[in-house]
Amino acid sequence: MTSTASSTDTRQGQAPHEQRPSWQQRLRRFGYQGQPRSDARDDRDVRERLVPPYTEPGPRLWAALGVPHTLAGRLVRWSAWIGPLLVTLLAGVLRFWNLGHPKAVIFDETYYAKDAWGLVHRGFEVNWDKNANDLILSGGHVTIPTEAAYVVHPPVGKYVIGIGELLFGFDPFGWRFMTALLGTLSVLMLCRIGRRLFRSTFLGCLAGALMAVDGLHFVMSRTALLDGVLMFFVLAAFGCLLVDRDKAREKLAAALPADADGRVRPDRHTAETARLGWRPWRWAAGLMLGLAIGTKWNGLYILAAFCLMAVLWDVASRRVAGARHPYSAVLRRDTGLAFLATVPVAVVTYVLAWTGWIFSATDGSGGYFRNWAATSGKGGSWTFLPDWLRSLWHYEHQVYEFHVGLSSPHTYQSNPWSWLVLGRPVSYFYESPAPGKGGCPADAGEKCASEVLALGTPLLWWVACFAILYVLWRWLFRRDWRAGAIACGIAAGYLPWFMYQERTIFFFYAVVFLPFLCLAVAMLLGAIIGPPRSSDTRRVAGATGAGVLVLLIAWNFIYFWPLYTGTAIPIDDWRSRMWLDTWV
Repeated sequence: MTSTASSTDTRQGQAPHEQRPSWQQRLRRFGYQGQPRSDARDDRDVRERLVPPYTEPGPRLWAALGVPHTLAGRLVRWSAWIGPLLVTLLAGVLRFWNLGHPKAVIFDETYYAKDAWGLVHRGFEVNWDKNANDLILSGGHVTIPTEAAYVVHPPVGKYVIGIGELLFGFDPFGWRFMTALLGTLSVLMLCRIGRRLFRSTFLGCLAGALMAVDGLHFVMSRTALLDGVLMFFVLAAFGCLLVDRDKAREKLAAALPADADGRVRPDRHTAETARLGWRPWRWAAGLMLGLAIGTKWNGLYILAAFCLMAVLWDVASRRVAGARHPYSAVLRRDTGLAFLATVPVAVVTYVLAWTGWIFSATDGSGGYFRNWAATSGKGGSWTFLPDWLRSLWHYEHQVYEFHVGLSSPHTYQSNPWSWLVLGRPVSYFYESPAPGKGGCPADAGEKCASEVLALGTPLLWWVACFAILYVLWRWLFRRDWRAGAIACGIAAGYLPWFMYQERTIFFFYAVVFLPFLCLAVAMLLGAIIGPPRSSDTRRVAGATGAGVLVLLIAWNFIYFWPLYTGTAIPIDDWRSRMWLDTWV
């Protein structure tokens, strides 16, 4: 980079690093690399800079394995899907195995499983009798109440849970089926997203495999709670934006003129005036973000962060293509459609999620607050709006007041400062079966412990703390957009909770940004392995270190398996797994 910059600079008497501002000179000691000049010559065709090729195993590997060249090419192509599908198969087997155990209504399943059943049958949530759980688990006939219930979360996630109940019945397997399915599919998505992000099938599959053996993701995939559903839609939105980024850059590269040698060079006019069309993947991202907000409101923060990230990606794309004023070019050519494809689409999706409530009866027998505009809400300056819209707005305002004032103490609440180090996991289920009963070994000597603990795989999360630091360094000092994308996903799902430290919040909310933690760890492990051009000694040493770390993480997941599945184990074995006092 230095030699090429100096060859085109008119100030030949100065070294390139002396031409930089002093703050850039000081940051160089930490690895800072300045933004390359748009008019600087680059040895690569600009098409490769806009859409870099995927990395492939070197010919020496195939030669060492005795694989013919033709077959090697096919394996590389097939691995793009075979690898992620194998990782997904592993994740699916783990998540669906004995999914109906424990046969109990665990933690907040007492709300969402029944709310989902009411939604898919009546279109709105209903008030259940306090003994309803026992009746449901006994397999008896369950009559759905008619009285509307006041709930504080939008309906999308509960509709998702309800699909599983309609397919497989109103029992633990039925209400956990869809969260297990989405949890499994999220592993497949992460493998493919990581592959596209890193341009490496291996690193993509590594990120997916790490999430497949994370305890928090595993438990949330086997429990009928909303946060796992939210995580799926957030990850899907990120993936759609990532595909949109590649498609947009491909269109820019195709629009750029080629020189006499056939090489594509940056072109200011094309970069600043090219139109990139309607970009369907961005509309798909808007739909996914609307479904995320329709599951839990913290999807709004994700929407804001991802929209900003997408705009900055557009700016970078036009800059690489040769734009001198990329921000103004994006403002003129991209921002309008980008806004239309995300914010309005998300809002419309959110409102449509309330269709069952909107079309419920307005005589007091429909959804909660459905008749507010016709009763308590009569009069005022907004009466020109439809009654359903005014009633829905009132309902949402009441929910907002509830959320901002929620401060009731809970045994398992935690501060977000403690989440990354697993300071306070949440116990979803706990029983103490006697020896010879409930899976407790007859020779246990004393009562066993059977627990479902929402605890991330400790070694993975503790490594992720260092991976976050690496990602931030990579983004701030090496100007790596991939690290910036990962940091954006983590920040969007994590940082907003620091504004509500006095509220009753829980560690399992962190599952929303867990996929990005796995991407960060995969990026760190890739750096440990070393770049492809490193010496064989460096690569072997790096691969050995990274492999040992991955095996330790897998072992850690296996070690805590009983605490993730509610398996009865002797109480001493349970105590040995309580690594921190705050886990009890």
